[in-house]
Amino acid sequence: MYNIDEIRKQFPMLDGKKTMQGHPLVFLDSASTSLKPYSVIKAIEEYYSDYTANHHRGDYDLCYKVDIKVQEVREKIARFINSENNEVVFTSGDTESINLIAFGYALDNLKKDDVILISLEEHASNTLPWYRICELTGARIEFVELENKRITVNKVKEAFNKYKNIKIVSFAHIGNVLGYEIDAKSIAKVVHENGAIFVLDGAQSVPHIKVDFKDLDADFITFSAHKMCGPTGIGALVGKYDLLQKMSLFKTGGGMNVKFNKNMEVIPLDAPYKFEAGTLNIAGIIGFGAAIDFINSIGLDAIRKHEEDLAKYALSKLENCKDIVIYNKDSNSGIIAFNRVDVFAQDEATLLNSKGIAVRSGQHCAKMIDEVIDTIATVRASFYLYTSIEEVDIFVDNLINGGDILDAYFK
Repeated sequence: MYNIDEIRKQFPMLDGKKTMQGHPLVFLDSASTSLKPYSVIKAIEEYYSDYTANHHRGDYDLCYKVDIKVQEVREKIARFINSENNEVVFTSGDTESINLIAFGYALDNLKKDDVILISLEEHASNTLPWYRICELTGARIEFVELENKRITVNKVKEAFNKYKNIKIVSFAHIGNVLGYEIDAKSIAKVVHENGAIFVLDGAQSVPHIKVDFKDLDADFITFSAHKMCGPTGIGALVGKYDLLQKMSLFKTGGGMNVKFNKNMEVIPLDAPYKFEAGTLNIAGIIGFGAAIDFINSIGLDAIRKHEEDLAKYALSKLENCKDIVIYNKDSNSGIIAFNRVDVFAQDEATLLNSKGIAVRSGQHCAKMIDEVIDTIATVRASFYLYTSIEEVDIFVDNLINGGDILDAYFK
């Protein structure tokens, strides 16, 4: 049984004392960043208070303990995602991970008129690095045609028939605005049958559903700890080891080399360590490990069902609300994208804020999606493992009852 009360007790932000605009906080922006449980905060505090030292920089006990802790987290991530330990690279998050692929792999392997296939639904982190690669190599971006606002296997096949030089396909596993999940395993098969590389942006999937790197057969998957109850500034790139080994260095410095000399000869370490130049975000890594432990204690299947149930419940209550437009009624994620008729998204979000409800408004860093849903901006409510049905009721009731948006500005 999903014990939401016990789960919520683990989060200091949900202690009942936090308010916003004089109302109890209702946090519905987990697709942007998640709240942090006590166990994650404690793990970070213990590193800073009990065994602060650098990683792979000393031969004393504290340093050795840090080395062990970092390796343990690498192994936790590998088990969590079903990869090998040496396929896990620590990064600052999803954005750096995709940039690492772009500048470590694509820059060396793409040439003029090669194609990178993405979609109009992609986040900036899975768009702008590829734009830059096209500027540097002469490759070009093409967009897969969408089917009912979704990326489908058939449309990917059509893209390969239409564009003969597709070398990289890079899609979000679950979209950050509409919340649609792609059939990543089937798409990977099509991509590989056509000799291309498949990059999976897992920022919105890894925190919410079981993701099996080996079974999906993506070449790379990226994700960020802060969207899965972990700290900001840390994430992971998981890549097939043979590809990681062949990739060029993304950044260089201490800790990523075997040796270098005055003749400018540099011998890098093997992957994944060759990509981890400089002092790692050790506190972030330790917090990342604690976040994985926390998620595992609940179970991803239970988390997914909880989010889906909340979204279905909210949508059922809103289906007769004539002035609320829902853009993803058939999504099976915990994301609801909507607008109020004739009300700008930011104004609606400001009104909800005045009621203590935290949602996101705007383009959500997916600045081409207006071509998919024919609106410049949306309001996004996103649920997570700690969202309660009472919070959904508060959110829905405020949508149904509406209000004068000017009250939010001039109360």
